[in-house]
Amino acid sequence: MRTLARNLRRRARALLPIEGFHFDRPLVLLQSDDWGRVGLSDNEALVALQSAGIALGERPYDFYSLETAEDLSALSDLLRRHCDSTGQCASIGMNFVVANLDFARMEADDFRHIHLLPLGEGLPRGWNRPGLHEAYREGIREGIFHPALHGMTHFCRSAVERQLISGGERSELLRTLWRTGTPYIHWRIPWVGYEYWDPEKPAGERFLTATSQRELIGQSVGTFSKLFSKLPRSACAPGYRADENTHRVWAEYGVCVAQNGPGSISPPHLDRYNTLHLYRSVEFEPVVDPAFSAAACLRDAETCFARGIPAVVSLHSINFHSSVRDFRSRSLELLNEFLSALETKHPDLLYLHDEDVSELVSKGSYENTQGTTRVGVTKQRFTRAQITQRQKA
Repeated sequence: MRTLARNLRRRARALLPIEGFHFDRPLVLLQSDDWGRVGLSDNEALVALQSAGIALGERPYDFYSLETAEDLSALSDLLRRHCDSTGQCASIGMNFVVANLDFARMEADDFRHIHLLPLGEGLPRGWNRPGLHEAYREGIREGIFHPALHGMTHFCRSAVERQLISGGERSELLRTLWRTGTPYIHWRIPWVGYEYWDPEKPAGERFLTATSQRELIGQSVGTFSKLFSKLPRSACAPGYRADENTHRVWAEYGVCVAQNGPGSISPPHLDRYNTLHLYRSVEFEPVVDPAFSAAACLRDAETCFARGIPAVVSLHSINFHSSVRDFRSRSLELLNEFLSALETKHPDLLYLHDEDVSELVSKGSYENTQGTTRVGVTKQRFTRAQITQRQKA
């Protein structure tokens, strides 16, 4: 009965008109997920998993690892070379997973329970990334990296704990991965879900309760604040799985921008909690998309500009990894090509980050290192149902 009532309320809200923001300048935002989240530590772990019978190499995410200080330096060097019409260099919003599995404590506990190690306290046993935290801080000081909240973990803890208790093949597979310092490989074990979403619950119960989400988000906000000495102002739920409860709790903790996944070309808008929603409209994922085309990304950006909405570019951290496989070199070449083409065609282009857009819709201007920039902002009415229709198209 509760599920039916909840669905009816959701459908009613989908038909209510809301106001979307449109802009008279071409705006570009780069949003990137999964920073700070460990995967496959090194080639030794690769060999160990292969010896355990896991044949890696079918998909790029088999080689997802963790960024290095050199990866971050190469990315910041590229972004620094690209400036908009005000002289402001390009920047990237980095959504951080703020804790990893503490494999040493878990092994001492015979892998019966999940223990977490906050990113600010270091990396799990077996992981070595010299200078990584300083590279984060340096990019943030320069205004090239803008940290945002992804979550405490990327997977759903209750879903994983259920498998540990039940035993069987799934439980043993998790332990095999953990013994090599690898938390999971999502496409191989999608039943781990996402932080606020348990995929094996009944359809209307997959999102965690408001109480559970409030506890998890509170933990992640506190850990984020210790790591970066600031509260998160922008957030993106792991797997883009966020619901009304997620948005309400984010707002309670001061998040002013909610990032939404690709699939629709929709204008930014404010929700009932006064949180600005941004929708990714350009998928720049050369590592994971076998049909990737920089030209197609340019066309998608042009479509956004023609409609007066920002080109919000999605590019996950795996595109810049180099320690197990060199994904970084090609991704940087293509990103350089993409940004150069945008700058050439649009001399009035502006590079913004999430908080700039939030400031822009409230004041008609935003502040950066170059001073105050004014942009014409107008509102047009649309419905959430129209967003849903475009996402399904």
